[in-house]
Amino acid sequence: MTAGSEAGGTSEASPAPTKRQAAKERRRQQILDSAKKLFARQGFRAVSIDDIGAGAGISGPAVYRHFDSKEALLAELLVGISKRLHAGMSSIVAAHSGAQPREAMEDLLAFHVEFAVNEPELIRIQDRDFEALQEGDRKRVRRLQREYMTGWEDVLIHVHPDLEVAGVRVLVQAVIGMLNSTPYVVRRLDKDVIEQHLRDAARAALRLG
Repeated sequence: MTAGSEAGGTSEASPAPTKRQAAKERRRQQILDSAKKLFARQGFRAVSIDDIGAGAGISGPAVYRHFDSKEALLAELLVGISKRLHAGMSSIVAAHSGAQPREAMEDLLAFHVEFAVNEPELIRIQDRDFEALQEGDRKRVRRLQREYMTGWEDVLIHVHPDLEVAGVRVLVQAVIGMLNSTPYVVRRLDKDVIEQHLRDAARAALRLG
């Protein structure tokens, strides 16, 4: 909020990015996309900066104009998706605050199914290369993921108040683990079919039927 808006004036819109800024952001995303594909396919340690640059249509050294290191790319991917999931969970919980826990649980489930189906590469990277993160980034990811799970647990305990807290925790971990196994067990099916199967299985496990 600007000082003018605080005094009763109109707020000023953020300036549109310049062409140079937009081009830089596009290049940055191309580098991230290249790193994501390569890390998922070959593993973090087997991929070089030159490989990542080639995948983005630039030289390896040019990557350093956007990221300090290969480790910084890994952090951007794994911390980034953890933040995105956390923000999505928080938004859903807030939208159903004080009422409708079953609807909130359905929305949380749909949100995670969409993630699992559309981001299999990030799941593979998390599973295989998490320990390659710097210690501070590992702690951030663990904290965000712990809070994400807690968000699910807080909603589910209101859906099923008969369940003990420990049982709710196990159930949430089992369902999310099942959803995150999608990249390893699903082959050659349409995304819509996969999503429907995942929703049905998870809804049954969470007793939402």
